[in-house]
Amino acid sequence: MNRSHHIAAAVAGAIIVSVLIIGLFKAYQQPSTVLQGQIEATEHSVSSKLTGRISTIDVRRGDNVAINTPLFSIHSTVVEAKRRQALGGFSAASAQKQQADSGARIQEISAAKDQWLKAKAANDLYKATFKRVDNLFQEGVVSEQKRDEARTQWQAAQYTEQAALAMYQIAQEGARVETKAAALGQQEMAQGALDEVDAYLADSQMVAPINGEITEVLLQPGELAPAGFPVVSMVDIDDSWAVFQLREDLLSKVKQGDRVTLHIPALNQDVSYTVSHISVMGDFATWRATESGHDFDMRTFEVELRPSSPVPNLKVGMSVLLDFDSNGL
Repeated sequence: MNRSHHIAAAVAGAIIVSVLIIGLFKAYQQPSTVLQGQIEATEHSVSSKLTGRISTIDVRRGDNVAINTPLFSIHSTVVEAKRRQALGGFSAASAQKQQADSGARIQEISAAKDQWLKAKAANDLYKATFKRVDNLFQEGVVSEQKRDEARTQWQAAQYTEQAALAMYQIAQEGARVETKAAALGQQEMAQGALDEVDAYLADSQMVAPINGEITEVLLQPGELAPAGFPVVSMVDIDDSWAVFQLREDLLSKVKQGDRVTLHIPALNQDVSYTVSHISVMGDFATWRATESGHDFDMRTFEVELRPSSPVPNLKVGMSVLLDFDSNGL
């Protein structure tokens, strides 16, 4: 009996010693360094530069949409009225340019020619009359006054013919180069005004800029959408990354291009990631006071890691864990 008691006491003592040894070993063992980060992805806020009322909403929160999928439409009576004004201005400017390029009509050229021929005939008549009167004056039949009157009428007829000829030539040549240039400028200004309105109207039908998931629908049909106000928000989960805030005492262990394995608790999955970016500036808003005996405080640096391959079922905001020991860091 005494021997059994001795054996039991020895076993109990051995167990106690083992527990103490294990406890001391764990107490002095360096704890594993595990950092917690989160998943982030590219977000897009889809808005329009057109002010108007929401006409249709074609998506719901949680929908997965492809690029160029219709998202929403906006109706604006003001912009439509401005387009009609711009279209009218463009039509008027185009007509003026066409008139300047075409010059006078055939009827106008013909009328100008008739006026010139009429003036030429009158000039010929007054010229012949003057010669007859001048001959009679030389013979002493008419007075000098009559000859001067005939000469004056002939000179006036000459001026009239020259003016009529100039008008005929202008009608043939058409508008001046400066007039044509001014008409072209007016047309281009009207075209620019029309293009500006069309650019606004193009934003009345908004489509998805990327392949992604709809995260928020902020306005509903009938509500007023100010210019630039985000109506639909979406996220591109294919363009995701993991973000960690790394203390500066651990910064030397991580380098850009390093490949590490991260654990995603929500998926219970280990995934290969590559360090893609390390911030060159410390974040002074997330500093940590050091233990007693150190004369500086720890800053943190943001580190981004990209997955080596797409991760199915990944969501923005999921936690990710980086174990330095298991990755040999």
